Amino acid sequence: MENKPERLLSLDFFRGLTVAAMILVNNPGSWGNIYAPLAHAEWNGCTPTDLVFPFFLFIVGVSIAYAMGSKKLDQKSHNKTILKALKRAFILFGLGFILAIFPRNFATYDFVETIKTVRIPGVLQRIGIVFFISAVIFLKSSEKTIFRTIIVILIVYWILMMFVPVPGVGYANLEKETNLGAWLDRTILTEAHLWKSAKTWDPEGILSTLPAIATTLFGILVGVYLKRKDIDVAKKIAWVFSIGTLATLAGLIWDLHFPINKSLWTSSYVLYTGGLATIILALSYWVIDVNKYQGFTKPFVIYGVNAITVFFVSGLMPRLVNMIKLETAEGKEIGALTWVYQTCFVPYFSPINASLAYAIAFILFFFVILWFMYKKNIIIKV
Repeated sequence: MENKPERLLSLDFFRGLTVAAMILVNNPGSWGNIYAPLAHAEWNGCTPTDLVFPFFLFIVGVSIAYAMGSKKLDQKSHNKTILKALKRAFILFGLGFILAIFPRNFATYDFVETIKTVRIPGVLQRIGIVFFISAVIFLKSSEKTIFRTIIVILIVYWILMMFVPVPGVGYANLEKETNLGAWLDRTILTEAHLWKSAKTWDPEGILSTLPAIATTLFGILVGVYLKRKDIDVAKKIAWVFSIGTLATLAGLIWDLHFPINKSLWTSSYVLYTGGLATIILALSYWVIDVNKYQGFTKPFVIYGVNAITVFFVSGLMPRLVNMIKLETAEGKEIGALTWVYQTCFVPYFSPINASLAYAIAFILFFFVILWFMYKKNIIIKV
């Protein structure tokens, strides 16, 4: 019989915390009223919101190390494992594509026109691509090779972005519309298939997926080290915490030349966010798995075991519910969720607190559903 992969409660906790944060920042009551930490940095820099996506990819890496560790030793199972990883990647990409093409209003929906202008990159699409490539690298490479791969990716990406002249511009730069990544996205995907808020560049573009792979490989190496049985637990935690601290400092130093930037997923951003994720996981591992302080983890574990499901549904549900139109006191038709926000939150809070209260209510709403699923042992695996 196949052994079940070893699990870390601290990893489930960290995953659930990250997904809950994703839902919080993606579902404010009003995008015009957001506290600064809950918004992305305008360009360079890093807010707490900018930590969410790299943390999730880091967690994907740690999970690969735990879920595929035994399979790595069995060379005969590699092809089967790679095919399963490819299937999962296609499902993740497909779910992201569904979110991209799903109509906000069926009455005016034109499938042909939507396909002509649908955004191809996206969060779930990037997760799928990065997961598959990282899984193959993990299965086929030693830890030393994975470490060297990370270094090569970070240096090559730095050279490409900082020194390669951009066609049509004539010089290398890191500006939104004229950097090499933006040019590549427009050339291959065309402006019609990029992020609609920008149209000329995409935060999940083709070239920036390369360093995103490095983020996941970073998580793999941390996961491999945490799994080791030949190292004293105290020493293991000390080393992981130290590595996280050094990576964070390295990212801050590199930021002086190659700015920390989430949309470009710069090499400094990989080190900075990977280092912080490593520190958080080390502390969580020490508190939850070693010292067994686990009472506070349940709500986040409930979110973590159905992470992709809740992320997908939380993106789909508002569109469905807002197709139901309700009439305001002024006689204006608005979507049902918008009506809930304006009726139940706006009159009782300041604008910015109403927006935050709505986002928290959104998290609690999904927690009730996920709690029921958890109790019934319903886990939807993607």
